[in-house]
Amino acid sequence: MSSEQVEALVVGGGQAGLAMSEHLSECGVPHVVLERNRIAERWRSERWDSLVANGPAWHDRFPGLEFPDVAPGDFASKEQVANYFEAYAEKIAAPVRTGVEVTSVRRHEGRPGFRVETSDGALDARYVIAATGPFQRPVIPPIVPADAGPVQLHSSGYRNPGQLPEGAVLVVGAGSSGVQIAEELRRSGREVYLSVGPHDRPPRSYRDRDFCWWLGVLGKWDAETPPAGAEHVTIAVSGARGGHTVDFRALAGLGITLVGMTGAYADGKLSFATDLAKNIAAGDENYLALLDEADAYVARNGLDLPEEPSARELGPDPACVTDPVLELDLAAAGVTSIVWATGFAVDYSWLQVDAFDENGRPKHRRGVSVEPGVYFIGLPWLARRGSSFIWGVWHDAKFVADHVAIQRGYQSQPSTAASQRSGARE
Repeated sequence: MSSEQVEALVVGGGQAGLAMSEHLSECGVPHVVLERNRIAERWRSERWDSLVANGPAWHDRFPGLEFPDVAPGDFASKEQVANYFEAYAEKIAAPVRTGVEVTSVRRHEGRPGFRVETSDGALDARYVIAATGPFQRPVIPPIVPADAGPVQLHSSGYRNPGQLPEGAVLVVGAGSSGVQIAEELRRSGREVYLSVGPHDRPPRSYRDRDFCWWLGVLGKWDAETPPAGAEHVTIAVSGARGGHTVDFRALAGLGITLVGMTGAYADGKLSFATDLAKNIAAGDENYLALLDEADAYVARNGLDLPEEPSARELGPDPACVTDPVLELDLAAAGVTSIVWATGFAVDYSWLQVDAFDENGRPKHRRGVSVEPGVYFIGLPWLARRGSSFIWGVWHDAKFVADHVAIQRGYQSQPSTAASQRSGARE
């Protein structure tokens, strides 16, 4: 049975898929982008209502288009980000087909390319680029049984405080999502417990420059691997309410009870590790180290940036840090909801090729898979620290598209015998 033939198939119509489409077009590679929902769907339906981008509009965008309705130093709302990508797709005339889910990709036997099954029929593709990103399967640790009492949901399912039943809320995870959700809940009048693990805590801005700028000029966006032992450390930063530095002491000052890493559950009680003070101190150390590097950069380059000594004033640890809660009886504390801001796992069950390690993680170098003809884009640390950010994925996509174009060039070369015959005729 015949099926549609495509040269390159991009799976996913979010920021990674659109960046890939632009660069494939620039390289002259015919392609199709398949998106199972709408363009940038996760920004619309898998984020809380008040979410804004964590980077300012001058930074968190593609080079070819500015946000039309956001000042450069402001933080775009999730709807503005989704609209931006829809406009970008139109601008580059991306060949996106929405509402089409890819259900399986298998390598052809005895000939190049892949058989692709979709909800809209089958097609054959010479190259497949997985652009589904890192936020595919929400991870909720199997700690608290589903029938324990509190409503449990992942941060991707949280929308606003009114969604949750009355009562206190435990938020597990102190990255960007966890701290923003915890603060929103507290400001709505809820009693909130926030479970804090290891984290980086950069300044939102310092000496009149956003932290995105500092990470750029200090070369940190280009780091190729995370520091040893920090592979899974989250970044606590926020663009909410105009953007501000995440300060766990300030969160405690709002009335949020900070606790350590969430441990075991038994008999209605949840235990927490004794690592809270250590995690807060390590976050402070990371914060102050960046200020030191920024100061050194200013001095080395003779920049006229205002000094900011108040940025180093941390204040005393709150009581919940010096005398931490190590066990919480959820019912007695009135906890009726648990929000798990515990990240995501990838899900490549549809990509049935030999491109993964024993843990299901893609094996690749800068997005070029060990499986010839298969590529990955949009993953954290794909090529550098900035790879999963909007601007970073655009630059990674250029490298991947160039590789596809180079491989196409090899495939189009005539055989040695044909070249010799052509030379003899000349």
